[in-house]
Amino acid sequence: MTNLIVAAVAFLLLHLVVSGTRVRDAATGAIGQGFYMGLFSLASVGMLAWLIIAYGAVWHDPDDKAYWYATTATKWIQLFVQLVAFLFVVTGLTTRNPTAVRQEGALDSPDVVQGVLRITRHPFLWGIAIWAAGHLMVNGDLAGIVLFGTMLILALFGMVSIDAKRARAAGESWRAFAAKTSNIPFAAIAAGRQTLNIGEIGWARLVGGVIAWAILLGAHPHVFGVSALPTG
Repeated sequence: MTNLIVAAVAFLLLHLVVSGTRVRDAATGAIGQGFYMGLFSLASVGMLAWLIIAYGAVWHDPDDKAYWYATTATKWIQLFVQLVAFLFVVTGLTTRNPTAVRQEGALDSPDVVQGVLRITRHPFLWGIAIWAAGHLMVNGDLAGIVLFGTMLILALFGMVSIDAKRARAAGESWRAFAAKTSNIPFAAIAAGRQTLNIGEIGWARLVGGVIAWAILLGAHPHVFGVSALPTG
């Protein structure tokens, strides 16, 4: 368990301190954007692998203390929470977005706020946050809390970190984009700064999210050894 906790802390520090503060600005200024991104990507993949391996080593350990247990109701809720998560992840990954890596140039486009960006400027990270929160609902053991709690914290604080980085780098262009969008899903729409346009999101993206959700649902017992279905 100690190895899992250390891996989780290291993973968070890498993203929220090294990448999420002015430490990143200093590093890119010293070694260049390209070299920094290469090193950061390698470190990120390596630490994610460490986190997953550490979790696998203690998963279902009889000494792993459980603080809550899944119920039939929470399993059903989790099932549909994951569908929402996949819709955000797939639409977020396939939509041009100034908050995404190496897509900062999209700020220069006058029609950048389209599709899922009308709902939130961080669709992918909200998908990860919802995915993690859903898993926490049905995984009350300490190992599950550490793993999925880490991903939830990273996603939520990552949005704030990205906003701060873009504001420092893009200035007025970013402020104009941020004024037309919202971090919290549907907040800009509720405030009247945007309108919801499902068709603009793209039906192919939405269907793709449903298909990805269904595939992982079917593969879950084979890949992770446990069914994601409430009746499984």
